[in-house]
Amino acid sequence: MLLPALLAGGCRSSIPVPVSPPAKPAAGLTERPASLGLVGDTADVRPAVSGGVVLMGGGTDVDAAFRWMIARSGGGDVVVLRASGTAAYNPYIGGLGTVNSVETLLVNSRELANSPAVARTIRNAEMVFIAGGDQSNYMNYWRGTLVQDALNYLAQTKQAPLGGTSAGCAILGSAYFSGENGSPTATEALTNPYAPTVTLYHDDFLRVPVLRGVLTDQHYLTRDRPGRHVAFLARAWQDWGLLAQGIAVDERTAVCVAPDGTAQVFGRSKAYFLRPAAARPPERVATGQPLQWLQQQQALAVYEVAGSETGQGRVSVTDLGSAPQGGTWQWWWVDNGQLYQARQ
Repeated sequence: MLLPALLAGGCRSSIPVPVSPPAKPAAGLTERPASLGLVGDTADVRPAVSGGVVLMGGGTDVDAAFRWMIARSGGGDVVVLRASGTAAYNPYIGGLGTVNSVETLLVNSRELANSPAVARTIRNAEMVFIAGGDQSNYMNYWRGTLVQDALNYLAQTKQAPLGGTSAGCAILGSAYFSGENGSPTATEALTNPYAPTVTLYHDDFLRVPVLRGVLTDQHYLTRDRPGRHVAFLARAWQDWGLLAQGIAVDERTAVCVAPDGTAQVFGRSKAYFLRPAAARPPERVATGQPLQWLQQQQALAVYEVAGSETGQGRVSVTDLGSAPQGGTWQWWWVDNGQLYQARQ
């Protein structure tokens, strides 16, 4: 179990460092609201960026994934967003590659999330990383605000690299689990997909083009979450008619997705790509009843990829069936609330 001090820092467990000093005001601004500190140059730069998304599973951060993002940022300005914690990411990210600056913004109210100055800092960034914490805070503080607009601008128009770990990863898909009523175990979600803790939303927050129709999960193997993830996907189908694809990442692992949708897996554990099929919908998704998604033991096709330092696998997140490489296929199914897995 991670120490409380590390959890307060957003699942940072590799480099304990002091909080950065307050930032100097940038030219043309008298203050930097929400800033916990900035390292580097406060002057805005505008290098070319090449986009991409990082889905990190929590726990120890994946250095190689940050280097992947930094390379795609063109060495510009990096912003770390969070609703709790410290500026510990500033020197860590700054030490992994050449960037103009790294600044952490603590956006822990809707007032700050609607600050034009905060939104401008995010829009001017060439890379944004959303730290771990509590994703319900991100939803409650940022949804429907200028921060949401700025993040969608980066993803859709500026096409700057965007990433997140743990709770930060949870909100990047167009469908997402909010965690506002707590976090269900796999058994709870499979036994009752409509348990009060299973709170899901779609298409009302972040809209990252390559993650359209994607529902993520994190800490996947460490916290035994495959079953609850399958329950989330079943709910998406039952409630919205959404054939959502799942992307799941274990701790110490990251899925890096290029703008064309091609994903690689970095790190020391595994990632999973879950593909339901319209011809194999859940047989039973009902309040107070165990999930049934049997479909002759072929309910979901799942591609498992082990991470590596250099990035393992080639998987299209927009078309999972198009000859992925570097992993293995499995079938997953649920019989009376029990998840089963078998290699194809």
